[in-house]
Amino acid sequence: MGAQQAEQPAAGPEQQVRDGFEKLYGAAPEGVWAAPGRVNLIGEYTDFNEGFVMPLALPHTAVAAFSRRDDGVLRLHSADIEGPVVELHVDELAPLTNTSWAAYPAGVVWVLREAGHAVTGADIHLASTVPTGAGLSSSAALEVVTALALNDLFELGLTRPELARISQRAENDFVGVPCGIMDQTASACATEGHALHLDCRDLSIRQIPFDLPAQGLQLLVVDSRVKHALGDGAYAERREGCEEGARQLGVPFLRDLPYEDLDAALARLSDERVRRYVRHVVSDDHRVDEVIALLDAGDVRAIGPVLTAGHTSLRDDLRISCPELDLVVATANEAGALGARMTGGGFGGSAVVLVETADADTVTKAVEEAFAAAGYTAPRLFLAVPSEGARRVV
Repeated sequence: MGAQQAEQPAAGPEQQVRDGFEKLYGAAPEGVWAAPGRVNLIGEYTDFNEGFVMPLALPHTAVAAFSRRDDGVLRLHSADIEGPVVELHVDELAPLTNTSWAAYPAGVVWVLREAGHAVTGADIHLASTVPTGAGLSSSAALEVVTALALNDLFELGLTRPELARISQRAENDFVGVPCGIMDQTASACATEGHALHLDCRDLSIRQIPFDLPAQGLQLLVVDSRVKHALGDGAYAERREGCEEGARQLGVPFLRDLPYEDLDAALARLSDERVRRYVRHVVSDDHRVDEVIALLDAGDVRAIGPVLTAGHTSLRDDLRISCPELDLVVATANEAGALGARMTGGGFGGSAVVLVETADADTVTKAVEEAFAAAGYTAPRLFLAVPSEGARRVV
């Protein structure tokens, strides 16, 4: 089956979540909100180096029904995970004490209260169509939908970039994953039909038109079905290595190292591991610039080789790929794709593949057959359609 016919998010999740909320809590919710997952077109592990990224929001969302409480109780339930309602008390929330899915929305409540906002409790029921462990930011979607709903319900007056920062801090300080700002910003701020060019230093945003159908193109997402977990230390180790590289090179962040000076800078680094990380980050920032220039010039097809070069860097320098993702990229390119790369935090997850619409079925079939021949679990393929960011839906 071609990717254009592949599984898409189910229609009408808002009503299902409303009904589930009423069944759980005995009353209708005050509202329903949605926040999308994201796929990153280019710029990986650059965000915490204050560099550049270019994500787009997916149609896959976390949808959550909320009502306020004034008794300090926080009740959370997910339709996607077996188990009872999780009941917490807002004045007892503490970082790094909860390792379940509930830590993501609970962390947002904790951050808001730490910042002095009078969030006095809530009842929450949610469901998500963002694949977990696929590198598509299911956690950021949970955080952002919670932040937006609480912002609306408690009339906090926070901007979208501020909600992204709050969501990032929830993941950094409460959950314990030292992620950058990209995922939460994409979920909070993306617009339909565009990729989001984000400067992770000043958080300035430029919405880049990315209308692939008008160009006869598609961007496929291939979920390798290899689950990743960024809390296992590998992500943090690479972040530490990047920070060490910046220290040794005497720059505040690797973003401050000009691409033209990269070779000379690498010659000054004695640690092979740090050298590889520095080379990836500085070159990937440069690849973001290349993609922007090509899109501004209307030469969308020319970004394909840039995507493939990004995968080579992620595989060889950052060393966060896996055999399944390497197989996707190699097979797709051999079958006629314009370019491909793994996306997200790595160690599993997904790849993006830029294809001519006419070649999508051929590329899809080649990837599926390659996985079957290798004895891998069948991948999940779907279109990356640039979609709207977080919003209230009911």
